[in-house]
Amino acid sequence: MHLLIEKGLMFGNLIRVDSPVLVERYNRALKHLSGRETGLDVFHIDVSGYSPEIGDEFGDDLYLNHAGVNRQFILLTTEQATAPLLNAKFSTARGILKQFIAENRAQLFALTTRDAVAGELVNSVYVADTPARLFDLRKVRIEADTTSGTVATAAKLGGMIDRFKTEPDAWFDDVLIAEMIGMAKETGDVMRNPVQLRQTEFVQENFWTDHFGGMYLFRGVPHPAAIVAGSKDEIGDLPIAYTFDLEDRSAIAKFLELNDLVEPIVEARGLDAAAILQQKMDFIVASVAARMGEDVLGATRRDLRRLGRHYAKDLPQEWQGLAALLRWAEEDGPWPKITSEHPAYFYTLRAKAHADADLVNRLLAELTPLDFRQLFICHKELFYRTYAGWPPEKQAYVVDFLDREYQVDKAGTRAALFGHEAAMEEPRAVAQPDLITRVGPWGAVAPRRG
Repeated sequence: MHLLIEKGLMFGNLIRVDSPVLVERYNRALKHLSGRETGLDVFHIDVSGYSPEIGDEFGDDLYLNHAGVNRQFILLTTEQATAPLLNAKFSTARGILKQFIAENRAQLFALTTRDAVAGELVNSVYVADTPARLFDLRKVRIEADTTSGTVATAAKLGGMIDRFKTEPDAWFDDVLIAEMIGMAKETGDVMRNPVQLRQTEFVQENFWTDHFGGMYLFRGVPHPAAIVAGSKDEIGDLPIAYTFDLEDRSAIAKFLELNDLVEPIVEARGLDAAAILQQKMDFIVASVAARMGEDVLGATRRDLRRLGRHYAKDLPQEWQGLAALLRWAEEDGPWPKITSEHPAYFYTLRAKAHADADLVNRLLAELTPLDFRQLFICHKELFYRTYAGWPPEKQAYVVDFLDREYQVDKAGTRAALFGHEAAMEEPRAVAQPDLITRVGPWGAVAPRRG
């Protein structure tokens, strides 16, 4: 994995902790949460305060995530909102933490100038010992405070202030007044600067979990279902109407269609569909050539065309299907009939613009593993596991491509691949005018008229 780390594609954007003051605050919070302390004086942390160096020191990558269910966190700075979440067990965790920080940025900024904020993403499930237990996860509540209890103290002080204002004899209660003065020294003026954290409960209807080999739970859709990465027979009965595994391609395609979750790439407005199709084909050619021992590092489009011709007989059905769709889009070729059972089918889709677009794109990435770019963007956990099994030639090519083509403009790449026009903005027509009318509802293109 050293190539990924060297290029910032793994453990990238972590927050460096090297100040003795911050290390001391971190240790105070860590002891508060787990009873442990680190002996390191320099380390890096993610959005939750997890450090891979401390995980290695403890021999425990889940030292802030016991049993992988109730994630604990340590905030030293609001800048952690820009960091990734490592060892994610639920797809919603990073979004919840980022939203919590955003909703409370001013309060957290003030609190972290003096102390670390420690907390937990709490739900009613403490151990996910069976797949069915995951369905008990409905809401996540955030409990957070400084290690000295500033938020709790401020809430108590606020109650005392209310008593002081409303009780007729409070002016003569020397004990109450003394307690208020003592607390105010810890919290500051809570009337002018309230120490209160907002947005502490989050609904969790649709999510991915790493438990039991990987599982997607879609409960907040018209037609609910669970999709498992392993065998549905091994998962057993679940408290949901339908359970599919990744081999149930037609069923998953129907599920996505019935819930209006996806759209064909060639149908998306403002998108250069032909370029994206060609890029996916290039990734497949590079994979095949690397498997044959070719050095594809820095390969150009011309190089990949040459390699594609040389290994034409070895190119999989995924490439053949995308090539047929590209011929239709670019060269007015015949309409390619790509059904849900065709290996190329899910390569032709992306999530529609809805609240669960990231979750759907994660699922599509798992269904299209030859598209390493989408796998890296949408499902890093699976990308890292898959990367470890690739030949060195492919590893070098992938790292070089992601470093040159993706790292330089992450936002632009994501917008080009998955973005949608803003609701209040007129879409800019980039595709050919007759392209949309000839596209079928799920990537099967309607025959041309006349």
